[in-house]
Amino acid sequence: MAGSQDFAVDPRNADLRIYLNGDLVPRDQAKVSVFDAGFVLGDGVWEGLRLHHGRLLFLEAHLERLWKGFADIALEFPMTPAQLTAEIERTLAANGMTHGAHLRLMVTRGEKAAVNQDPRNWLGRPTVVITAEYKEPSPEIVTRGLALGTSSILCTPAEMFDMRLNSHSRLNLIRALLEVIPSGADEALMLDPNGFVSSCNATNFFWVKDGRVMTSTGDYCFNGVTRANVIALCREHEIPITLGDFELADVAEADEAFVTGTFGGLTPVRSIDGHALAEALPGPMTVRLRAAYEALKDRDAGL
Repeated sequence: MAGSQDFAVDPRNADLRIYLNGDLVPRDQAKVSVFDAGFVLGDGVWEGLRLHHGRLLFLEAHLERLWKGFADIALEFPMTPAQLTAEIERTLAANGMTHGAHLRLMVTRGEKAAVNQDPRNWLGRPTVVITAEYKEPSPEIVTRGLALGTSSILCTPAEMFDMRLNSHSRLNLIRALLEVIPSGADEALMLDPNGFVSSCNATNFFWVKDGRVMTSTGDYCFNGVTRANVIALCREHEIPITLGDFELADVAEADEAFVTGTFGGLTPVRSIDGHALAEALPGPMTVRLRAAYEALKDRDAGL
């Protein structure tokens, strides 16, 4: 497996319990109806979380984004953030997890009376699934880095298909990745409708030139918690950073680049469209920001 979500296989995951609508079930029994709105239409929202020394990292920001997603899709969710947090912690306890886990919290509109698009045709109960797996980024990815390839499929504005909404429907992003895989790319670099570099298909994109960090304006990319943390770290450590509109020709001149996401944190990039970046991996700015991010994780965990 390649890409920013590359992980080391862990045998402890074979016997985990999955949270499904209040029950904790073996993974081979974690099933939803074929009439579920998430299965039928991708009608739902999700969050990825990391467990770090007993702490769900940046949990408040993740829950805020999740509840914003509920509002955006008019999904009536029956729990409070505190109640949902308690269910997450119950799942972790059932699996004996205290560190090194990656969680996926998935909420769909739930089972429908019939297969159709109308959200009013639901049975009034969202489907809630929490998976918690022992999953750490592959250590080799730090020195191997990612190869990015530019896709012809564009990021979209909020009035079309909102990139800032963690929707279960990811087919446009999967298509972008499928387009570049034959060229040897690990992940797709995507442009916005104006032709400016915006995002990757699963992560947010940063690049570095002459000691300055650059990234998109954020108008067309994921509403990333890790992205926001990296931007804040640059400002905290007085690292020059510019959020702006950049063309592919600008990015081609990068000294180094990296992508960000909840699972991988900061993952170095080795090449873009077959062009190797100048710095050996990981580049000096990537090393500096990775260290600052690890320190931020420890602070958030109360260490």
